[in-house]
Amino acid sequence: MKIQLRHPQAKIPTRANPWDAGADLYSVENGYLNPGERKLFDTGVAIELPDSYVGYVCPRSGLAVKKGLSIVNSPGVIDSGYRGTLLINLINLGQEAHWVDVGDRIAQLIVQQVTFPNFELADELATSVRGDKGWGSSGA
Repeated sequence: MKIQLRHPQAKIPTRANPWDAGADLYSVENGYLNPGERKLFDTGVAIELPDSYVGYVCPRSGLAVKKGLSIVNSPGVIDSGYRGTLLINLINLGQEAHWVDVGDRIAQLIVQQVTFPNFELADELATSVRGDKGWGSSGA
């Protein structure tokens, strides 16, 4: 997959382990996030996803557990035609302000192949065991 570093401090996404699904994305800017605040952080990275692939920008579990940081529109969807810089919409759900430094790992990128079904209008849908049971229907 092609990638461009569009900022002098941008880094190529990295995996902690060779078979990890997510590759860490790094911030190229500093900034505070107060409790309840959300802010876009630039990664300085642009990617060229192949056709029929999508990128998902997901929270890092350690930041979520330790600091209460997440991504507002998680997962963020990157379509294969997008060529702009990846921006991460962080939100602080924690109780304390959090400082983001240049070079901090702030999100992870997961790339997957996508199928493109044709949508067909139907008068009826096939029955299933679950049916129309929704939230909480499988128990506690």
